[in-house]
Amino acid sequence: MTNPLFYAKIILFGEYGMIEDSQGLVVPYSFYKGTLKYSDLASEFEKKSNHHLQKYSDYLADLSFSEDFKLDIDHFKADIANGLFFDSNIPQGYGVGSSGALVAAIFEKYSVEKLNPETISKENLKNLKAVFGEMESYFHGKSSGMDPLICYMNLPILIENKENLDKVAIPDGQAGKGAIFLIDSGITGETGPMIQIFFEKMKTEGFRKTLKEEFIRYNNACIESFLKKDMNPFFRNLKKLSHWAYEHFRPMIPESIFNIWKKGLDSNAYYLKLCGSGGGGYILGFTQDYEKAEKMLDGFQKEVIYRF
Repeated sequence: MTNPLFYAKIILFGEYGMIEDSQGLVVPYSFYKGTLKYSDLASEFEKKSNHHLQKYSDYLADLSFSEDFKLDIDHFKADIANGLFFDSNIPQGYGVGSSGALVAAIFEKYSVEKLNPETISKENLKNLKAVFGEMESYFHGKSSGMDPLICYMNLPILIENKENLDKVAIPDGQAGKGAIFLIDSGITGETGPMIQIFFEKMKTEGFRKTLKEEFIRYNNACIESFLKKDMNPFFRNLKKLSHWAYEHFRPMIPESIFNIWKKGLDSNAYYLKLCGSGGGGYILGFTQDYEKAEKMLDGFQKEVIYRF
């Protein structure tokens, strides 16, 4: 029996803001995926992955979860001894959930009580997120559990606040001129140092004030208008959000992206925002005319993820 595939995820809105109780909108991204497999570990990649799983299984063995979320660690360790590895094309350090997919795959395979993502209650969703947070903390120092939750559910999730989240339907994509797309910054980013910078900034009252009064307001307004497919207020707030990030998230914006970020704001041809914690990896782009934006962004590798 083949193991299920777990897709990457993209935080459309809410990066950093969710730490301070903003809304968030996170969607699965099927272009990248990973699955657990067995092999004789002949390749270096497989050998390395298997070795990482061995170390990770020791970490999981020390965690204690309630009966509802228990993992069969003995089974996991036995499979690792039999050549288990995680076969994934999800790029690491790109803000699309490489560790999240791994955590989701392990939970799905080794959880004692099987859950059905389609019928899971709102309360259980919250508890599962907390479990995933503990499981993923091995990779990032501290994790909200959001990435593995999205990868596990394989459904768009609306984060209402720190306490509440729910499954949500996003408007169907259609063949239009507009697009949401990814730009490859050409370098990998590390989540830990970026989050460190954010918490340092949070120590200053001015930054805390503008984050709460401006960033969160624009962010939540973008989510609301996007879900209603109300594109005029969506792009109006998106410009404010992009401009705010250009001013206040400078250290998180890769150098290769500075100029084109500004170019988008000045021309109104497209707007950019961070995809995850920034520092490298992907940057998110939004435009009402992809053909025009594509020409202006010549030389950068791009992937369209949604058309409207």
